[in-house]
Amino acid sequence: MNANVNFYKTNLNGKGLKVAIAVAEFNTTVTESLLSGAVSKLEALGVLAQDISVARVPGAFELPGVAKRFVDSQKFDAVIVLGAVIRGETPHFDCVVNAVTSGTAALAANGKIPVIFGVLTTDNVDQAMARSGLKGGNKGADCAETAVEMVNLYKELA
Repeated sequence: MNANVNFYKTNLNGKGLKVAIAVAEFNTTVTESLLSGAVSKLEALGVLAQDISVARVPGAFELPGVAKRFVDSQKFDAVIVLGAVIRGETPHFDCVVNAVTSGTAALAANGKIPVIFGVLTTDNVDQAMARSGLKGGNKGADCAETAVEMVNLYKELA
């Protein structure tokens, strides 16, 4: 590799950061586990409990609206959206997944602050449980780590 290439180093120091989390209440067993994983990881990375703000919304569809208000408030360094949309017997799954994904992606692409997508989109409850820390890894914790890393990268790129 060329020695002249400028690489930005991963920085997982969350000290002094303020992070907002929007979490859907629908599929609460899964989403509360995601939230717990995110908060625990943020604290492990140095974010103080009093610098973590959580807003609960009824379902995943409402996440982008609350995330936008968090971004617009200019009080936070990053926003994490957490939810679980589990496929059912109707096309409702596709409508909700498309809306929450595109709404969150639009906020993230705006680039004011990192907006991290932590909405599980699974075919069944077992898959959601496996990704929410109830049977394996925790996507909420992964999103918290990503949030801290991206805040520090944004600062380096400023």
